[in-house]
Amino acid sequence: MKVIIEKDELQRRLSDIQSIVEKRDTIPILSHFLLSVEKENSYIIATDAEMAIKEPITLNAVETGSICIPAKRLFEIVRELEDKIILESVDSEWVKIRSGKSSFRLACLSALNFPGWLSIEGAEEMDIVSSLLFEMINKTIYAASESTHQMFNNILFHIKTDMSGTEQTGGIAVMVGTDGHRLAISEKAIRSSFKEDKKIIISKKSMAELKKFISDGEKVINIALGGNYILFSIDGKQFSVRLIEGTYPDYKKTIPLGNEKILSVSKDALMKSLRRVSVINREKSNTVKVDINPNNIPNSMVISSLNPNIGEANEEIDVSYSGEAMTIFFNARYILEAMGVMSSERIVFKLDGPLGAALVMEDRKEDYRCVIMPMRE
Repeated sequence: MKVIIEKDELQRRLSDIQSIVEKRDTIPILSHFLLSVEKENSYIIATDAEMAIKEPITLNAVETGSICIPAKRLFEIVRELEDKIILESVDSEWVKIRSGKSSFRLACLSALNFPGWLSIEGAEEMDIVSSLLFEMINKTIYAASESTHQMFNNILFHIKTDMSGTEQTGGIAVMVGTDGHRLAISEKAIRSSFKEDKKIIISKKSMAELKKFISDGEKVINIALGGNYILFSIDGKQFSVRLIEGTYPDYKKTIPLGNEKILSVSKDALMKSLRRVSVINREKSNTVKVDINPNNIPNSMVISSLNPNIGEANEEIDVSYSGEAMTIFFNARYILEAMGVMSSERIVFKLDGPLGAALVMEDRKEDYRCVIMPMRE
């Protein structure tokens, strides 16, 4: 194998796979990527056994062939080079790297030992615009946990079919992230050929990589589901993920239905106020106290925090509220992260009581909801 490739092209492809290749030495082949060179279609593959990426690479193929190259080491070398790069394999054990007056030699592994690319048999497929999928991931992944509760470390992708017609043409895609204290849910109308509802569980790590893979453009992503894998394809690139087995918590039971006390507030004002007030308590518990009293302080609420070892902070902000007076304690970070992915100028809180779950939504929008449990005083 021998190729000539532009530095920017190789660096870009290697950058795409750095967070996918295995960092540990338990399975050496997984710290390498497969470079397959053909006259017409050359590509690279990287995997950590849970997820894998395959994408085309533009190069001048002098000699065809394939080899497994250490991903991190080659990336570090390529970043420092300035000219076109020549890669040339020596048997299946070494690759020579030349650029300008620089030359390197890296130990490699045989392509015969690299895991084969996934082939999904009898897959069901659907298409979704990349910006919609990107938005759904962005609005739910932050709520997934890093805790010891394994299922909370994952994202639920629930595809609900529309069986109203003779042919399957539509449905709803629901994405959910939760850590047990909060839940984020995003819903979008889709076109799907799935014959029945699918509840797909994907790890948070894989979803973070998928988010980088699809960007937020308007291109169409093909999703193929078969067996224990899901495959996302866009622009000649493919991203496969092994699904998580198990039962995801029933998100429908978590969404409060009777919250009739409605509070509307400027997103910008609330975010700035929470950031300022929570400084006092950030290292301890991040707790803020929210006092809503329409009788004493109409059209406003007071946010405060107290840390006996440091001090206290109070701030009053304008709101629109219908309901009786109440005092609620929240984790400020939970509210800030929920608002951070919202685009509307005003945020709506649907409240029940001091200890009831709060429903946080964008003003005049129903496709994204966040459920946040209050904290005890």
